[in-house]
Amino acid sequence: MDLDWRDDQIEARFLNYVDGLSSCLGHADRVDPFLSYCTGLLLPGDRKSVEPMAARLRPDRTSATHQSLLHFVGYSPWDGEALLRSVREAVLPVLTKNEAIQAWIIDDTGFPKKGRHSVGVARQYCGQIGKQDNCQVAVSLSVATSRASLPVAWRLYLPESWAEDPARREKAKVPEGVQFATKPEIALAQLETALGEGISPGIVLADSGYGHSGAFRDGIEALGLTYCVAVLSNELVWLPGMTPQVPTGNGQGRRPKRLRRAGDDAPVVQIGKLAESLSDEAWQEVSWREGVDKVLKSRFAALRVRSAQGDHRRSEARPEQWLLMEWPEEEDEPKKFWFSTLPAETSIKRLVYSAKLRWLIERDYRELKQELGLGHYEGRGWPGFHHHAALCIAAYGFLVAERARIPPSATKTARLVETAALPESYRPRGGANPHPTSCSLVDCNGSTKNRGLAG
Repeated sequence: MDLDWRDDQIEARFLNYVDGLSSCLGHADRVDPFLSYCTGLLLPGDRKSVEPMAARLRPDRTSATHQSLLHFVGYSPWDGEALLRSVREAVLPVLTKNEAIQAWIIDDTGFPKKGRHSVGVARQYCGQIGKQDNCQVAVSLSVATSRASLPVAWRLYLPESWAEDPARREKAKVPEGVQFATKPEIALAQLETALGEGISPGIVLADSGYGHSGAFRDGIEALGLTYCVAVLSNELVWLPGMTPQVPTGNGQGRRPKRLRRAGDDAPVVQIGKLAESLSDEAWQEVSWREGVDKVLKSRFAALRVRSAQGDHRRSEARPEQWLLMEWPEEEDEPKKFWFSTLPAETSIKRLVYSAKLRWLIERDYRELKQELGLGHYEGRGWPGFHHHAALCIAAYGFLVAERARIPPSATKTARLVETAALPESYRPRGGANPHPTSCSLVDCNGSTKNRGLAG
């Protein structure tokens, strides 16, 4: 993280920021643990679960602080979505002071888990490890300028095995209104909510896990939004320049009503094969941003095409859209593909810039996980999972706002808040006790009774 100023003004802004957000918590007794939790997430430390945060925040009262934070994140009935709205209202005006929102980025992220009791855990694809494994997956929507992005919606994907199991739902406190929905369906609901709440729209970006779904793309268009989404190389399109029509028929049998039939000889082609058929002149080198040590660039080609996905169920052709293709010089075949509904006059440089702007969400997740402990929550229930994520996003929102105030060339660094050393008696859950005769000094499982802890 590049925020590290030893400056009283930063601490004052942080306290003011937290105070402004706390009005959505519903009870004054939740303000102190809210401040403590956000501070704990911002403090240095390898682990951002409740117990080690409590030890850093209050070495003199670790057990009581642990119980307070645990109750606040896992059991207290405040609204995580209301907190996300408050974060958005506080941060977006700062983020967009000098430039408008350019994109809405849909993505998901996985959290590897052992066992089967954490809410939503199942064997499914986990992007963090790049394969199928036991994990939880959450879907998010972020809004982005050219330099920064902020998550504004977050929801756990609940597999059918969970959604249809009343006993597991009750134990994990899954709300009654939460039913099974695919990840693209969750994403579309988040887009619709964002529009309804008046967030300034941007082009919708998503990877091929979402972009391959024709229903997802159709849903974006139905909301009146533009998109640039990754698709797979086997996506079918009509040959460029062709306007498909319902066949006239041969006078025998029923008259055709659809654009094509499964297994027919309609002039459609997979976009991977189409890319390979293009001449060398169709490809051009395009750069899109400065990397760590070099300008990022590659070879691209763009064509106007019509998607053929689902046309055996359609009687009208889809409108033309952009097909953007990337074929790096060093690769043997084209590697990446996007469909985009940007206007026909859009330049290839603008298409590439839009497609590649999705890197911001990768930075979000990297920092939320590595720096703020997004994946460190150790509870098993639905409320705690979403509360912890909302708190991480609240802490991240402050960092995003602070960065927006700092010129890109700024070099000053220092700590936002002082960190307290861990007490000698502290040990992480499951760790060996370094002082066996002093274990009573840290009562990690102590009762909250008569301690005046917040609810």
